[in-house]
Amino acid sequence: MARRVSVRVESWPIDGGFRISRGVKHEAVVVVVEIVDGAHRGWGEGVPYGRFGESAESVVAAVEQISSALADGLGREALRTMLPAGAARNAIDCALWDLACQQRREPVYRCAGLAEPEQLLTAYTLSIDTPARMQAAAERHAARPLLKIKLGSDGDLGRLRAVRAGAPDAQLVVDANEGWSPQRYRALAPQLQQLGVVMVEQPLAADADQFLQDEPRPVPICADESFVVGAPLEQLARRYDAVNLKLDKMGGLTEALDMARRVQQAGMTFMVGCHVCTSLSLAPAMLLCGGARIVDLDAGLLLSRDRDDGVRYRGSLMQPLPALWGVPRESAH
Repeated sequence: MARRVSVRVESWPIDGGFRISRGVKHEAVVVVVEIVDGAHRGWGEGVPYGRFGESAESVVAAVEQISSALADGLGREALRTMLPAGAARNAIDCALWDLACQQRREPVYRCAGLAEPEQLLTAYTLSIDTPARMQAAAERHAARPLLKIKLGSDGDLGRLRAVRAGAPDAQLVVDANEGWSPQRYRALAPQLQQLGVVMVEQPLAADADQFLQDEPRPVPICADESFVVGAPLEQLARRYDAVNLKLDKMGGLTEALDMARRVQQAGMTFMVGCHVCTSLSLAPAMLLCGGARIVDLDAGLLLSRDRDDGVRYRGSLMQPLPALWGVPRESAH
């Protein structure tokens, strides 16, 4: 019997909106793929990323393009040769992992040969805003051990100082989303260190990051938009201290697990990040976090509502093994 494959677009409201240097979002638009094989169903989620030319329509079209091959039994390794890395391949790959979990009746971490996931501490993200509003947001979340601060425009030093005043004990990660010039980075770098920032994510545009190769890095720098499948890791290692592993960029858990090993072999560490998504994206990302320097999987805290049986948070602590993905469930019938 052939598999049944379906794909759909969903929208999930964001609590209060989410602002970065490139704009503001009020909803998380995701693409969901379901694959049913007899009595078993697997599903996965991808988030189209406009920065890399994706839209919900293009992701759906990519899934539909290979739906007949999936129905005929296409596997995860062959999938990597049929679709480029991106949200479509991620949604399919994660659906195939979940399907295998249901067929084998064992948790997906065992299917992948991984250790059992543990409780994780995630960063909590503060949107870019005025210094006063960012300080107020920092005060509301001052008890969280790790805050990620969205920056990337004029006045960033004032914003950062305001956040530090609002949350004096929290560790800070700064994400400029490619919003700084080399000159701005050079001016801000010493201040970042003084303000206790532990990592800076993608300060420069991906096509301008050669500047970092010979520049002192008083605070570790993490590549996000510069780090994609096919990027030369040896070159990245001369410009960055870490990379941001995101399932959508990697095109699924299969690629991301391989990439985590390659990154460490290249002498870098990694953080595990996500786009604004639901727990259906977060659950497979949690399997990457065993060797991560920083975990940034707070999307479930940013939504007005999440999926049933999604990731459970206790403050900034993520509880392992959410029931919606990667653990044996009832049959599809």
